[in-house]
Amino acid sequence: MKQVITIGLDLAKHVFQVHGADAEGSPVFNRKLRRSEVLRFFEKLPACLVGMEACGSAHYWAREIAALGHEVRLIPPAYVKPFVKRGKTDSADAEAISEAVTRKTMRFVPIKTAEQQAAAMVLKTPRSSSAAANAIGQRVARASGRIGDHRHRRPGKG
Repeated sequence: MKQVITIGLDLAKHVFQVHGADAEGSPVFNRKLRRSEVLRFFEKLPACLVGMEACGSAHYWAREIAALGHEVRLIPPAYVKPFVKRGKTDSADAEAISEAVTRKTMRFVPIKTAEQQAAAMVLKTPRSSSAAANAIGQRVARASGRIGDHRHRRPGKG
């Protein structure tokens, strides 16, 4: 078996797709892994470059896989899309990630620590307080007739 140099890992809820490529970029394997199998799989592999699309869970997986000695890079999903050669499948996505992560001009997302991720989750709310206040202000203005009431406008004006 050829030595795997690059891996594209397509994350999902239950079944992940893994695409391994050699130094020339030729496919070595393309297989599915259950969530519980992922870390055991990477423990057995020699250190290599692992690419993933950046998302909330990608930061967790990046930290875990990097702890096993692999170099992990997160790619914004929009930068992976041009590398998908055929239909939108997990297998095609994993292959595209494997190819995209090797590009010299590719931009990557820094991997967040668990603390940075936790802080980011606290800051994200469904609606920021200023947006909520603005929405309430608009509802009050509408109810009082200051917005949406055209009866007091002169004809021909706005």
